[in-house]
Amino acid sequence: MGIRLHKEPDLVKPVMIASWPGIGNIGIIAVDTLRTTMEAEEFGEIEPWDFFYPKRVLIKKGELKELEFPYSKFYFKKALGKDLLFFVGEEQPSDGGRAYAEGRKAYQIANLVLDVAQKFGCRRIYTSGAAVAPIHHAVKSKVWAVPNAEHLISEVKNYPNTILMSDIESREGQGNITGLNGLLLGIAGRRGIEAICVMGEIPIYLQGLPIPYPKASRVVLEVLSAALGIRIEIEKLNGFIDHSEKEIERLYDKFPPEIKEQLDKLKHVSYSKPTEPGPITEDDKKRILEDIDKLFRKETKED
Repeated sequence: MGIRLHKEPDLVKPVMIASWPGIGNIGIIAVDTLRTTMEAEEFGEIEPWDFFYPKRVLIKKGELKELEFPYSKFYFKKALGKDLLFFVGEEQPSDGGRAYAEGRKAYQIANLVLDVAQKFGCRRIYTSGAAVAPIHHAVKSKVWAVPNAEHLISEVKNYPNTILMSDIESREGQGNITGLNGLLLGIAGRRGIEAICVMGEIPIYLQGLPIPYPKASRVVLEVLSAALGIRIEIEKLNGFIDHSEKEIERLYDKFPPEIKEQLDKLKHVSYSKPTEPGPITEDDKKRILEDIDKLFRKETKED
């Protein structure tokens, strides 16, 4: 188990941006778009053997030739006045077979990512994921942010279209960041590394569907662009967003009229704290999600 570096770039106080797959793949779409747009160069990886099962095998003429594992790769870019490190994980390791990292493997891989960050003098880390919110897919997502140090709060408040997660999940200052995006934030804090998680909102009724939500990835990219002080060609996502929106609308049109009537109320919501009365109750949410799950299961069987 360990890190394999193909080269050691000469970097000056780089910033690392890291992400793994999650709800709507919001974070990984944003980070991978930034990485490819900036033409970052691969320079290392985390060896997969102790973290993942093979996702497929390569067979030629009846003989097993190779095992293919999920990748966990490092990239770098020496930009004008801003050196960047990227970490992109294709899958989150989990001891329990769940979608999100937990247990011993999660801590090990988070620490390996941070080992590389510290080796190259990384001064800050951004992670990115999804924020499940009571919004409608027709409205623009906001970005929820969580820093791991108090002195970062004032900076985060100045990011465009961004709210502190503590102002949203107002339950005595508590919230939840699932998987490695949150874990990396906490371990980085223990190592004395600044870290900020930026999460794009996804409608609550889309959280369980296997549909990417690049619309939220775009707003995450806008925040990263402002935070890093670099120009990002966000327009590259437009085609992907159009395709995703058409797929969501196709499914939305199949919702029962009474469900659509409830969800359409979310188009006009402007919220700051979930404790305020909302257009749909918790019981409504539960019933809506159950109906959507039944609808999706039915459509899957028909397909």
